[in-house]
Order: sequence, then structure tokens, then C-alpha cells
Amino acid sequence: MTSGWPDRASVVIVGGGVMGVSAAFHLAEAGVRDVVLLERGALGSGSTVKAAGGVRAQFSDEVNIRLGARSLEAFARFPTRPGQEIDLRRVGYLFLLSEPEHVAAFERNVVTQNALGVPSRMLDVAQAKRLSPLVSTDGLLAAAFSPDDGHCTPESVVLGYATAARRSGARLLTGTTVTGIDVVGGEIRGVATDRGVIATGTVICAAGAWSAAVGRFVGVDLPVTPLRRQVVLTGPVPGLPAEVPFTIDFSSTFYFHREGRGLLVGMSDPAQEPGFHLDRSDDWLPRLAEAVGRRAPALLDAGVTGGWAGLYEVTPDHNALIGESREVSRFLYATGFSGHGFLQGPAVGEVLRDLVLGRAPVVDVSALDVSRFAAGLRPELNVV
Repeated sequence: MTSGWPDRASVVIVGGGVMGVSAAFHLAEAGVRDVVLLERGALGSGSTVKAAGGVRAQFSDEVNIRLGARSLEAFARFPTRPGQEIDLRRVGYLFLLSEPEHVAAFERNVVTQNALGVPSRMLDVAQAKRLSPLVSTDGLLAAAFSPDDGHCTPESVVLGYATAARRSGARLLTGTTVTGIDVVGGEIRGVATDRGVIATGTVICAAGAWSAAVGRFVGVDLPVTPLRRQVVLTGPVPGLPAEVPFTIDFSSTFYFHREGRGLLVGMSDPAQEPGFHLDRSDDWLPRLAEAVGRRAPALLDAGVTGGWAGLYEVTPDHNALIGESREVSRFLYATGFSGHGFLQGPAVGEVLRDLVLGRAPVVDVSALDVSRFAAGLRPELNVV
């Protein structure tokens, strides 16, 4: 491959978020030559840098637990491989539970997580309060906590993977829009862009909320719907402990974690219409304030200093789509993570590497193949 436009590639990755750069790094590190990544904006500029940065293995579904736990190990090693400081804070994830059915479900989940090596445990209300002192315990029944979870900086993760991928020979091209994928007889022949055509036989779709359009280029239905999610930053919070768990009020989905002298705060908005709504809106703030007033009222005095809007890439069962098309040879996809894509990025990059190389993936993701929808849904409980 020359230093100019790459006329040919062994693998073309569509999307330059954490999933795409992770795949590029792991492929190039494994010796795959002529890996090309295409991103229409800047690296990470889609959903990745809008993420809250949480990393965890507390899920209800075994494949998500495995992907989360393997990724946590990779985040812990990130300063040496691929080689980037990501400000990892392993302060734990604390799920606050106020419904009996949620307590019962989390008790079952903890058993599964422990069997897979995740050190999660159930807590009583007093223990939860000691871990997260800002919390009002009114109405709480129990909590679930894992000390290995936490949060880190998405921009740094993207930078680390991108730098190492380039160092290993991958080409990462920004400002490049994919306009089509040429398929002949069920086989990929090339990728068309607004800058030229790249001949290839393998494409990985890692386009996040925009993946459905990429699937349509090859006639593959990727049921991914964009949904706006917003976060705000607070001003300084007096008496804020040095370490605060990533705290989630599970029934309302209101969450917070420490960000400087204040907090990063978010919550899902049941009134949000699907679509590519990328602008910030204040419509959800009264609902957020109600949840904050009920579960962490001291935050109401902190004030809002900023925030942003990003997109979740939602599937019908809130589980990812990972696999290879059965109709189009060598069209692979990793998308639809429904809010937990950033935290699974390291492990999914390894999985994509293995699928490209035709070997058994480090985590069995066969249950996440898009064909599962013909047999019904497999909902993930621990989604916020």
C-alpha cells in the first residue's frame, strides 16, 4: 500500500469509533496487512466521545459478562498495550434497587457473574449509603456492587488504539464518506467513497447508529435505531468524596460518577423519539431533576455547567449485533450495542480479528448473530 490513496485493502473497516479502531489495532497487531479504516468525520466523533465512559462486567447475559470482563482486563493494561493513559478509575459500579423483582433478578445475576469470575456482590442499604454518601436511601431495598468496574476517558481509548494501529501499518482515513459497497454474486468486490474506490473482499461494519445504512449497501438488514441520550456536568459538589462509585438508580436509570470537582450525570428519557437528534435539548431536564431530587437531592444545588447529546444504537432486544452475514461473504458487523459498546470495545475488537482470520473467537458471540431475531429476542436486563 502506498502513502497515497489505498487502491486495495485486505480489510476495510467502516466507522472510526472505539469499535472500529479496536478492530484495526487487533487486526494490524496480528499481522494482517493493508487494513484500512474509513471515518467520515474525526475518529471517535460519532457516539464514542459522547459516552459516559463507564466500564463494567455486571450484566445479566453470559456473553455480555464475558465481553465486559475481558474488556476490563484490557483497559487495566492499556498504558502498556496498546500504550496510552486512559485515566481508568476502578471505583466500582453501584446499582441501587427499589423494586422486589429487580432485587431478585440482580441476586440471580450476581450468581452468574461470580461463576464467571466477576467479584460482584449484593449489598444492604446501609452498605450502599457508605459507598455513595450522596444517595438518599428512601425506598431502597438493596444494591449490587462490583469493585472491578469504573470509568475511563473514551477519547484516550480511541487515541491509543488509533496510534498503535497506525504504528502496526493500518491506514485510518478520516473525512471519508462511504457511498456504496460493490457486491457481485454474494461476494464483496470493493468499497466506494467520496474520495475514490478501494478494492477489497472483506468489510467490517462498525458504524454505530449509522450501521443500518451501511447494511443496506449490501442488502443486509441491521436493525439498529438511533436514540438520543444526554448527559450534564455539575458544578463543584461540597464534601464530594475522593472516590465515588459509578452510581445508578436502576428503576429511573439516573446515574452519576465523579468528573473533576463535580459529577457527570445522565438518565434515559422515555419521551425521546428515535432518530438522529444530535442537538442538546432541555426538554428532559425536569424529569432528570425529579429523579435527582428523589435519589440524590444534594445535587440539585450543584448547578449545571455543561453537557452534551449523543446517540445510542439500539436493537430490538438491547443486545449487540456481532457476526458475519450469511448472505454476503465477508461482510462482518459489530454494532447495536445499546449503550454498552464503549465498555466492550476491546474484547469485540479481538472477536472481529478472530472472525476475519477464520478462527474461534476469544468470546463465543454466536448468540449475537443478527439471525437470532428469527427465533425471538434475548433481552439484556442491565441496560440503563
